[in-house]
Amino acid sequence: MPIKIPAVSRAMAVFEAFAREKRDLSNSDMARLLSVADSSCSDLLHTLHSLGYLMRTSRTRRFYPTGRLLETARQIAGTDPLSRLAQEAVGRLTEATNESAFFGLLEPLAVRVAAAAQSRLPLRYILDVGERVALHASALGKAMLGMLPEEEARARLDAIRRPAVTPNTVVDVEQLMAQLARGREQGWYEAHDEGTAGVTALAVPARLDDRPVAISLAGPTERIERHREPYLAALREVRDALLPDN
Repeated sequence: MPIKIPAVSRAMAVFEAFAREKRDLSNSDMARLLSVADSSCSDLLHTLHSLGYLMRTSRTRRFYPTGRLLETARQIAGTDPLSRLAQEAVGRLTEATNESAFFGLLEPLAVRVAAAAQSRLPLRYILDVGERVALHASALGKAMLGMLPEEEARARLDAIRRPAVTPNTVVDVEQLMAQLARGREQGWYEAHDEGTAGVTALAVPARLDDRPVAISLAGPTERIERHREPYLAALREVRDALLPDN
């Protein structure tokens, strides 16, 4: 059976400590934060420093992470199969519809945008990769909540803040549950002027390695309503081509 390597756990804890503290740290600072002896911490920081993951100021001799960890993470993310699939999905959707397209991942309290492609039209809806959007007020959120067992979906809605972002935002849990039921029946979900005034989004859900995901198109309400059926067809086509097991 695999075992946990304490040295690896401690090395990752170093970077988590810097993330929490948001400042440079001395050896004794870090030893206190990690609850380890100064000598053990010194060896750990020296190793990370020699590998280029930490810098040390010449005057104070305090440590701080370099950009090497971030660059390594970027290189990994650039070849991440999920990122490639998500980017291909939104690229295909925007090419087919010329509307802004998004790929969402379900998080405990929100949806994270994993990929986005912008419309080339003057009036368009924009979200950046990494942004979080509300579960209750987005087509992406509703699509992924609709994949969960009803009890879990209700628990998630009960657990989050549900601000009325626009006059049309639905905040009542029972009404939201009814929307999810309707979405499950028809196979697609929408947020009509609910997350942003004047914007409507359509979404279809999928699973990726048993993880709920969703793809969506969003734009000015009048334009989305006018092209609803071909847009839904494009969403289904891209979902079925790239995530065929759903």
